[in-house]
Amino acid sequence: MPDVNSAIVTYSPAYTIVPTYECFNRCTYCNFRTDPGESPWMTLSTAENILKRLKNEKVCEILILSGEVHPHSSQRQAWFQRIYDLCELALAMGFLPHTNVGPLSFAEMQKLKNVNVSMGLMLEQLTPALLKTVHRYAPSKVPERRLQQLQWAGELQLPFTTGLLLGIGETADDWWTTLEAISNIHQSYHHIQEVILQPHSPGNQQIFNAQPFNPHQLPAVISKARQILPPEITIQIPPNLVKDEQWLLACIEAGARDLGGIGPIDEVNPDYPHIQEQKLSGILQPAGWKLVPRLPVYPKFDNWLSKELQKAVSRWRKVLNPTSVDNHRFRNYLSRRSHKNKNINLQIQNEA
Repeated sequence: MPDVNSAIVTYSPAYTIVPTYECFNRCTYCNFRTDPGESPWMTLSTAENILKRLKNEKVCEILILSGEVHPHSSQRQAWFQRIYDLCELALAMGFLPHTNVGPLSFAEMQKLKNVNVSMGLMLEQLTPALLKTVHRYAPSKVPERRLQQLQWAGELQLPFTTGLLLGIGETADDWWTTLEAISNIHQSYHHIQEVILQPHSPGNQQIFNAQPFNPHQLPAVISKARQILPPEITIQIPPNLVKDEQWLLACIEAGARDLGGIGPIDEVNPDYPHIQEQKLSGILQPAGWKLVPRLPVYPKFDNWLSKELQKAVSRWRKVLNPTSVDNHRFRNYLSRRSHKNKNINLQIQNEA
């Protein structure tokens, strides 16, 4: 019989702060960016007012998500300092920062380690073919540069999240190649917490003319990813991009165990509102899954953090202490699961 904890699905109670939407990349599928100079930068006073309003909402993670300023821009230093100051402010106000702002230098990552409990960067896909299509005008999407971030994160002992964007012109073999690269780097440093499998979901701002990634394919992709990735890496899926409840459950059956940061707005996919915790629980519980909150850093990485960060994390662990799954419910779930899996697996094979 599986361990009781295998019936747990996690999410992070989160809020996203965007220092700026301006970005020098022009990925054709993007629904986030604005042109440089068109997006005012968030001030620290504005951020402080936002954080004050979140104090009583049990939000633990502050995701700092930004458009990218060119590494050689005269604004780069000010942009990076604004990101650092926002992390420092969030930490001082009792939150746990997690930064994802595109490729950084080793020195920038090293400095942000002081004010972040974890960081992240999507690999998207490692195939260079996309540099001729969706990434033609996105200089920072060079695969080697993004892969370098994972290595530097490992060298710096930074708990890290990465992931794939599915359905932007790559092949299935490209998925496996990208996942294998993640696995290989992780086996050298053991620092990757989560891998996100994000299906392309068209939005109103993008110019990329392509169908959404078929969410009915996602369980099969998750199942293969689970075979490639080491078991300690959690597979994450965004539930707002898998709208069919049965296929969301099929994704979890296939091996996804985390639903990411849940907040008011999905800044990357603004046309797809987040499904909030109460509704997600209503989907998961009848199928025998328990939804529990987590921190943006997994417990096994706590000793990688500074003493100050460890204290902040320890305070939150007392607030968000996942409870064990009720054994009776779990046994009932297992008895239903065998029959359900046969039907779901048949559907997956027909849809893939």
